[in-house]
Amino acid sequence: MRDLDRAELVDTLDFYRGVVGGKLAGLNREQATAQVLPSGTTLLGIVQHLTLVEDEWFRHCFLGEPALEWDSDTSFRVPDTASLDDVLGAYARACDRSRAIVAAAASLDAPTAAAHWYFGITSLRYVLWHMTKETARHAGHADVLRELTDGATGFA
Repeated sequence: MRDLDRAELVDTLDFYRGVVGGKLAGLNREQATAQVLPSGTTLLGIVQHLTLVEDEWFRHCFLGEPALEWDSDTSFRVPDTASLDDVLGAYARACDRSRAIVAAAASLDAPTAAAHWYFGITSLRYVLWHMTKETARHAGHADVLRELTDGATGFA
């Protein structure tokens, strides 16, 4: 099996980032924060969580910047003061930062500067692979949430 190259990894991650963002297209904040599952997970909460995960993996783990304080239990809870545009904008900025970090890296085999709390020291290749899995997983959750919210299905 051949290794995926940087462009393939980034393009695949970007596809799923776009799916997640597209799931909120045409919704208002009330719809985007509707709790249609017993867990209380919302479409906007997924976007907020993925924003934090982007920064955790690319800024903290790969670059070694200080970690943000968050946990998986609260990362999906969107403050009442945060607008739909605020959360979507923060996600877009996090994705842009992550793309710039990947573009500036010398090699996909470059090790992370900081250990992930669970996975330890990894490589940029692993970070891209992991973020693709994480984003695709939540894109699937968003598919279900959007269908339960207004019946819309498909990639966007």
